[in-house]
Amino acid sequence: MAQLDTLDLIVLVALFAGTVAYFTKGTYWAVPKDPYANSYSVANGAKSGKTRNIVEKMDEAGKNCVIFYGSQTGTAEDYASRLAKEGSSRFGLKTIVADLEDYDYDALDTFSADKVAFFILATYGEGEPTDNAVEFFEFINGEDVAFSTGSTAADKPLSSMKYVAFGLGNNTYEHYNTMVRQVKKALDNLGAVRIGEAGEGDDGAGTMEEDFLAWKEPMWTELAKTMSLEEREAVYEPVFSVTEREDLTPESEEVYVGEPNRYHLGTESKGPYNSHNPYIAPITESREIFTVKDRNCLHMEIDISGSNLRYQTGDHVAVWPTNAGVEVDRLLSVLGLKEKRDTVISVKGLDPTAKVPFPSPTTYDAVLRYYLEICAPVSRQFVASLAAFAPNEKAKAEITKMGEDKDYFHSQISNRYFNIAQTMAMVGKSQQWTDVPFTLLIEGLNKIQPRYYSISSSSLVQKSRISITAVVESLRIPGVHQALKGVTTNYLLALKQKQHGDPNPDPHGLTYAITGPRNKYDGIHVPVHVRHSNFKLPSDPSRPIIMVGPGTGVAPFRGFVQERAAQAAMGEKVGPTVLFFGCRKKAEDFLYEPEWAEYKKALGDAFTLIVAFSRDGPSKVYVQHRMKEHAKLLDELLRQKAYFYVCGDAANMAREVSQTLAQIIAEQRGCSEKEGEDLVKRMRSQNIYQARLCTP
Repeated sequence: MAQLDTLDLIVLVALFAGTVAYFTKGTYWAVPKDPYANSYSVANGAKSGKTRNIVEKMDEAGKNCVIFYGSQTGTAEDYASRLAKEGSSRFGLKTIVADLEDYDYDALDTFSADKVAFFILATYGEGEPTDNAVEFFEFINGEDVAFSTGSTAADKPLSSMKYVAFGLGNNTYEHYNTMVRQVKKALDNLGAVRIGEAGEGDDGAGTMEEDFLAWKEPMWTELAKTMSLEEREAVYEPVFSVTEREDLTPESEEVYVGEPNRYHLGTESKGPYNSHNPYIAPITESREIFTVKDRNCLHMEIDISGSNLRYQTGDHVAVWPTNAGVEVDRLLSVLGLKEKRDTVISVKGLDPTAKVPFPSPTTYDAVLRYYLEICAPVSRQFVASLAAFAPNEKAKAEITKMGEDKDYFHSQISNRYFNIAQTMAMVGKSQQWTDVPFTLLIEGLNKIQPRYYSISSSSLVQKSRISITAVVESLRIPGVHQALKGVTTNYLLALKQKQHGDPNPDPHGLTYAITGPRNKYDGIHVPVHVRHSNFKLPSDPSRPIIMVGPGTGVAPFRGFVQERAAQAAMGEKVGPTVLFFGCRKKAEDFLYEPEWAEYKKALGDAFTLIVAFSRDGPSKVYVQHRMKEHAKLLDELLRQKAYFYVCGDAANMAREVSQTLAQIIAEQRGCSEKEGEDLVKRMRSQNIYQARLCTP
């Protein structure tokens, strides 16, 4: 047999590779950008193989209004959908909702004057764009921004583009609504024509919804005037169709009964796992770390080995929650659908650009249990939309009043944190709302969102296990019969109870389908993905660090200290590591108390733990008080270029910690408090001062 030469071998290898690629159909090499592709309409974003040019997309679909959104928790996406629906029903606009990450932006210079673009943009963390808006933000603010026609910023390439903007922010953060402000500035510099004022909603003040409602009315007036739109009476026009499928049952293999996407529809889920496609991870350990009976704080260990998920110390883990059974039952009952909960339905967009927010076909029960945010406080705008479908005239008058009178709505609904089912049950008394189209709920309620938790372990120490530290939320509201319960933390508590032998866990009176769709979560599993973060230790372990983390704000710092203890054990030089921790009482909620003693043994004098117990003495003592007591130490470490970290409550603690640090600098260095504040700002800009905050 003749010898194969090099060329023959190359050809054979190429043929073999091509054959493998063909028959595996991408099993080993494809990255599922869109987990719902081929399972339901995703025309809202760019389908696989379709254009990423939004202007082409609008022309193909006959649209004259695009509403872009940058969203992290789903609120901006919800506002975009509501604006699209309102623009269509009230003003006859041909609208399309667009996820910013689904399109390219270099063709915006071809945007014609008879169209309008909305930008609904949330600011995430310390002035950062949301995950889906990063590329857009970098493009539009780029120094060398260039467009499809070859024009540059100096040419004012967006002079034919009209735009509207609204930002979602939190005034407890230093960089309040930075995203919308910087995008507005960039668009204006590129020649775009803004219509109306750029609105700003404030989650920190608790006025986000009312800020949005107050902004949009004058915006519509200005837009109608600019584009010569005529307002008409708004009537409900469904965006989706819901068809009951007698030919299918929940056992049919193509029916989604809670699976997040088609990669989970088979017997085993398929990766890669990411923010669109969670990994069903086993919980290997769960325990209670409070020592008081009326409050719960969970420590959990989640195993990600074999998933190809990777995390670094300081990252987030996202938990995909399940709604409580009592809330699912309440909403099914008030809608008159309890007997049809397992009926299979197909949901389709009536417009080719309408994006169904969950996989289909599915069931009424699965939609409410796994796919929609049914436990969230209901918005006044959505309540107003129910008036046309009220069960009687008395209920119609009541719901109309709530929609029109914001003070009345707040007293009856917002201040009680009522969700949609509680609101309908209260207004309708004993009557069911059988006339409410199910499509109205799909359009008006947010898609259920993952909840993010600071990872409380070090990837250096346990690279395939993620630790979570979470307080279980159960808040008593004055004048309200039922407590406000956290959706995800109570779900995690149920998993913990199940793991510890309770066959029917019901934390705070709640039950969950904890074995998941088709029992795929059995054996104590939870859907998760990892979100990477810039909240990181300095690359040089000898660099001093100062950490302030009261309550579960200590979670990421457990990972930081755990990592530094491991580095010390490996013989590395570890710099001063100072942790300020605060809680109510030493005997009740001193989180990880035994562990800190072990870390002290490993780190020696390099580790200093300073605690504040707010309710153990005659007066309340918080972490900022302890900071003042150790002002000299803090200033010495800052002079050594220490990194400063704070994690926890954005509304009060974080702001006071920042102010206290500025005061300490001023006092120790003999300068004005203004100069101290300026130094703290410089630390922030240099990423030496890092904050991870949440709104209670």
